[in-house]
Amino acid sequence: MKKALILSAALLMGPAALFAQKNVEFSVPYEFQPPHYVCYRAPQAVVIDGNIDTPEWADVPWTSDFVDIQGKNRPVTPRHRCRAKLMWDDRNLYIAAEMIEPHLWATLTERESVIFQDNDFEVFLDVTGSTHHYMEFEVNALGTEWDLMLTRPYRDGGAPLNAWNMNGMRSAVKLYGTLNDPSDTDDKWTFEMAIPLSTLLEVQYGKREIEDGEQWRLNFSRVQWQLDVKDGRYAKKPQTPEDNWVWAPSGKISIHEPEYWGFLQFSDITAGKGTAPFVWNPNEEVKWALRQLYFRQREFRGANGRWAATPEELKASEIRVKGLAFDPAVHAAGDAYRIVAPGFDGTSWYIDNEGYVGQGR
Repeated sequence: MKKALILSAALLMGPAALFAQKNVEFSVPYEFQPPHYVCYRAPQAVVIDGNIDTPEWADVPWTSDFVDIQGKNRPVTPRHRCRAKLMWDDRNLYIAAEMIEPHLWATLTERESVIFQDNDFEVFLDVTGSTHHYMEFEVNALGTEWDLMLTRPYRDGGAPLNAWNMNGMRSAVKLYGTLNDPSDTDDKWTFEMAIPLSTLLEVQYGKREIEDGEQWRLNFSRVQWQLDVKDGRYAKKPQTPEDNWVWAPSGKISIHEPEYWGFLQFSDITAGKGTAPFVWNPNEEVKWALRQLYFRQREFRGANGRWAATPEELKASEIRVKGLAFDPAVHAAGDAYRIVAPGFDGTSWYIDNEGYVGQGR
C-alpha cells in the first residue's frame, strides 16, 4: 500500500519525478576553421607516372603545408614537409602530393592491405558534404593501394566497404632516393593519381557533371612512423606511436571527423590563366551549428540514457549563427532523432542521430 501511494504521488508530479534528468555541462568542440582550395582545370593532358615536376602541374597551386592532426591542441611542426595540389578536366580529378622523406621505407605489397602500417599518403573525399558515404585512398612508397568507402564515420557505426573500388582510378609514385636502404639519406617521394569523375559522382544519384563553383569536402593525411636501423634494415621504433600529419586538423587523433575536413571548390578557369576566389557558403555555419547539437545529443544521451527532446535540454540558445537567428526544432522518437533548423536564402537543414547532415526537413 505504501509503495502504491508513493507511485501515485510520483505520477501526479509528472515524469520528471520518475526519471530525474542529469544536467550536462557540454564540451566545447574543436574550432571550426576548415581550410579551402580552389581546383582549376588541367591545362593539358596528364600522364600518371608519379612525376609532378612537369608542365601540366607547373601552374597548379599547392595546398598549405600539412600540420599535426591535433592542430592547436598539439602545436608542433611536422618533421618533414608534406603538401598536395589538385586539378580537373571533364573526365578526371587529378591529385598530386610531395612528401619530403630522408628515409624511404615501405613493406606492404598486397593491394587492400592496411597501408597506414607503413608510412603512407591518404586522400579522403566527401562528395555530398553529408559526412556519409565518403571515399578513402591510401598508398605507400611502393605504390601499393588501398581504396574503400565508409558508409558513415566509425563513431556512428560506420562500416568500411573494402570491396568498393575507385573504378578507373590510376596512381603512381616516384622515389627520389633508394627504397629501404638505411645507408644513405633520401630526398622525397611524390605521388600522382587520376580518379574518374563518374566514379566520384556515384554517390550523387544521377549527377554526371561538375559545375563551376561546386564544393566538396576533402582531406589529406600522411602517416609517418619513426624508424630505427637494425641489422642493416629499417624497423619501427618500439612503443612509439605514429605521427599523423593532415591538411585539415580535427583537434584529436581521428581523421574520420568529416565535418572538420577542408573545402574543395571547382573552377572552370584553366590553371595559370587566372584565379577564382573561394566563396564561403553561409549555410555551412548552419550545418556546423547543427553538428554542435549532434555532439551535445551524444553527451546528453550518455548522461541520461535518452536523446534530448527539446532545444532547451541541449541549451541550443548558446549556439549562434552569424547573420541568422538559429532556431532549431528537435524531433525525437525512440532511438532516433532529427534536428531541423532554417538556413539562409529560405533553405532548411537537418541532422539526425547517425550524424547525417543535409538540406530538407
